[in-house]
Amino acid sequence: MTVATPEQYSAMLAAAREGGYAFPAINVTSSQTLNAALQGLADAGSDGIIQISVGGSAYVSGQKLKDRVVGSRAFAAFAREVASQYPNITVALHTDHCAKQYLDEWVDPLLDMEIEAVRRGEEPLFQSHMWDGSTVPLQENLDIASRLLEKSALAHTVLEIEIGAVGGEEDGHRAEINEKLYSTVDDARLVADRLGLSVGENGCARYMAAFTFGNVHGSYKPGIVKLRPEILRDIQEFVGSSEEQKKPFYLVFHGGSGSTASDIARAVSYGVVKMNIDTDTQYAFTRAIAGHMMTNYDKVLKIDGEVGDKSKYDPRSWGREAEDSMAARVIETCVQLGSAGRAIK
Repeated sequence: MTVATPEQYSAMLAAAREGGYAFPAINVTSSQTLNAALQGLADAGSDGIIQISVGGSAYVSGQKLKDRVVGSRAFAAFAREVASQYPNITVALHTDHCAKQYLDEWVDPLLDMEIEAVRRGEEPLFQSHMWDGSTVPLQENLDIASRLLEKSALAHTVLEIEIGAVGGEEDGHRAEINEKLYSTVDDARLVADRLGLSVGENGCARYMAAFTFGNVHGSYKPGIVKLRPEILRDIQEFVGSSEEQKKPFYLVFHGGSGSTASDIARAVSYGVVKMNIDTDTQYAFTRAIAGHMMTNYDKVLKIDGEVGDKSKYDPRSWGREAEDSMAARVIETCVQLGSAGRAIK
């Protein structure tokens, strides 16, 4: 089975932490983008994380339904079936950016289902879930994180938390680009005091932390986004010095699209094990479709009484091009993160 068990996921994260590399966490919105993500990971020889967002889960359930739990379950079921045909890689399934207003209708019900599944001796549906507390005060963020961490332990899943705010737009939520984009060592100390260390027994991940260091969702011209990866180094050293841990946190890099190779390399060297990629893969997917339509405009449209060319407007024709383009972008990210060729078989 290519979808990771809880034990395999723990081994993946620990291997990345010890080996100094990170996994691409690829947002998908459909069976096409899921297949493209798997294709890219397989071609790169990389394990990875495939994730679905609050908007993506609603979209997968159908525009008329917009049920996040239904969409998440359908996504996970399809992913497990298709991923099983890729025996040389291991992938984890993850839910991305669940803000406070969506907990009751999305992540909490999923965790409840997973707790029941574990009690029946089954595997959880997902391997990790993200609680996005960036819009609430830090104390409330940690209160909710503490509650979800207890449920995650029962569900055999890993919790991801966000400390600080990621700028830009993500699924309709917009955050300003200001000083809130930078977490502090004091924030990290509060997290460790309330939740304990991210690294648990035998190096296993209890939770992952997305401390912010200037991260912004979306795509911007050079100079707009000013990343400071050294914040992650300072956080690890500040908390680690009192805990006798070199890297006490499993770190997550949000807003990774468009980042320079040097910023990515520095962040990974400070303990990032998961980097989200969405904007760049979205563009790669859609750019291929746009190219197909523009090149074949007289075949995908019925112009001046002509009937077009069914082989060009068949969704599979432009879909294959889009999947190949997105897969190539996934391979590029695997190389940047150092996960290419390091699949745990």
